[in-house]
Amino acid sequence: MSEFSIRLMTTADLPAVLSIEARAHSFPWTSGIFEDGLKSGYYMTVMEQGATVIGYGVVQVILDEGHLLNITIDPKRHGKGLGRQLLHHLLDYARNRTDTLFLEVRPSNIHAVGLYQAEGFNEVGLRRNYYPVAGGGREDAMVMAMAF
Repeated sequence: MSEFSIRLMTTADLPAVLSIEARAHSFPWTSGIFEDGLKSGYYMTVMEQGATVIGYGVVQVILDEGHLLNITIDPKRHGKGLGRQLLHHLLDYARNRTDTLFLEVRPSNIHAVGLYQAEGFNEVGLRRNYYPVAGGGREDAMVMAMAF
């Protein structure tokens, strides 16, 4: 794997971020969601290899609680440990600012669930019918947390 860097996201990154988001998710975030996060001061990063955006992460911190809202690696680059590296970066950020970091994940996303468990997240709840499913219907969200 070639070297990568992680830096703060800017509005100039949104076309690349939205392109990855559309390829990675059946129900992608809109440009408005990303723009609102930037305006609200969320911790929003991009991961780059060279000048190419290959992933991004979003963490919201309110008081002593953090929420990992989005972590996505370009599907063409899955299986190379990039998601784990980006997660480590986001955990380092949260660890210095929060007592607990929460996230929601689809139970069907076994690779993400496995990554979160391996990094120390524990299942703490379930949000019923949280995610839309292609073709109709809803999927529950597993709520996971890591205390620092």
